[in-house]
Amino acid sequence: MFLTLALLRKGIPGKQWIGKYRRPRKITWQMKRNTLKHLEREAENEYWISRPYMTAEQEYRHAAERRAQSWLKIKETQFANFPEHKSITDHLSHLKISKTWAS
Repeated sequence: MFLTLALLRKGIPGKQWIGKYRRPRKITWQMKRNTLKHLEREAENEYWISRPYMTAEQEYRHAAERRAQSWLKIKETQFANFPEHKSITDHLSHLKISKTWAS
């Protein structure tokens, strides 16, 4: 049965570009060229990533001052939005509307 199917079948069953028994794609020269360009770009990126700009000693705490300045700036902006202080008399002043002993 399998032999007759293999010999007499006209093509690939179902959709020809997807599935388990799909039609193999032809490899063109453009595909090869694009793959080579991609691999060369990857190799160049690996080259530049493998060589650090700064040594480990230079890199240690190199941005501490800048981070401290930015933290102070953030803190100042937070305090600028902070509401001003109010006393308890300001909060309870609405209770002194009718302050009479006779009522």
